[in-house]
Amino acid sequence: MNKSLINVVIAVSMSVLIVGCGLKEPPYDACGQINATEVIVSAESNGRVVSLPIMEGDRLVAGERVGQIDSVQVSLQKEELLSRRASARVKMVDMACQMQPQYSRLDNLNSELERAKELLDKDAGTQKQVDDLESEIAILQGQIAAAEQSHRQNNESVECEIATIDVQIAQTEDMLRKCRIISPVDGTVLEKYAEEGEMVTTGRQLFKIADMENVYVRAYFSSAALAGLHVGDKVRVIPDDGTEHPDEYEGTVTWISDEAEFTPKNIQTRDERADLVYAVKVAVRNDGRLRLGMYAYVLI
Repeated sequence: MNKSLINVVIAVSMSVLIVGCGLKEPPYDACGQINATEVIVSAESNGRVVSLPIMEGDRLVAGERVGQIDSVQVSLQKEELLSRRASARVKMVDMACQMQPQYSRLDNLNSELERAKELLDKDAGTQKQVDDLESEIAILQGQIAAAEQSHRQNNESVECEIATIDVQIAQTEDMLRKCRIISPVDGTVLEKYAEEGEMVTTGRQLFKIADMENVYVRAYFSSAALAGLHVGDKVRVIPDDGTEHPDEYEGTVTWISDEAEFTPKNIQTRDERADLVYAVKVAVRNDGRLRLGMYAYVLI
């Protein structure tokens, strides 16, 4: 067999192989990669990681408690403050109870004054008796006013002390909440950066989570392809999953860049001559078969 015939056979074989493997690209208006909104959860307090049983691939729910940082010292601080607040409340004066003897004494003197005035009107008493009672009443009223002011000042001081302690208790409760490791969103754990027993500081990354049910394709359109596209439009998304007949998904345009940029090296456009392209986000509902980083074709 001569050399030219061998080359023909090889060319035909490669063509058959390419067709058989389903490598033919579908017609498309833009190409991009599948991404998801990722959230990196970091430690909000210093201490030892007491528990963090999550694993990569676990599904978490927003608000779910997934771990704990040591909070013994903060708990003890809170108990001390609660004790101080209870002690401060004991200093509060019950004015009605404390002033009851003086109020009763004042009522008696007022009654005696009325009787003295009646006797004076009947010439059975003296003016001196009336004057003495009025003077005694005035003195007692002054004493009552001074005592009430003292008790009010004491109670106001105690209330200020309790308010300060309440603020400190709220601070410790906030610190205790920050010792709890909470998932901020619904999603899947992509990476885990810390393990139980490790010492962490505020801001230390603990794990990465992403909503894998709602992903998006960041595709790049040329000016011509973008002409009739608007936010909210429905488009077709075909993932490049390596199969001959990949499934088609419905996507929604959620964002269109208002500035052109040069085509990323790992992205192709329908018109490869277009150097300047516009980035577009297309939201797609993931049925579990779409993977981050997977290429996808977008058709208007």
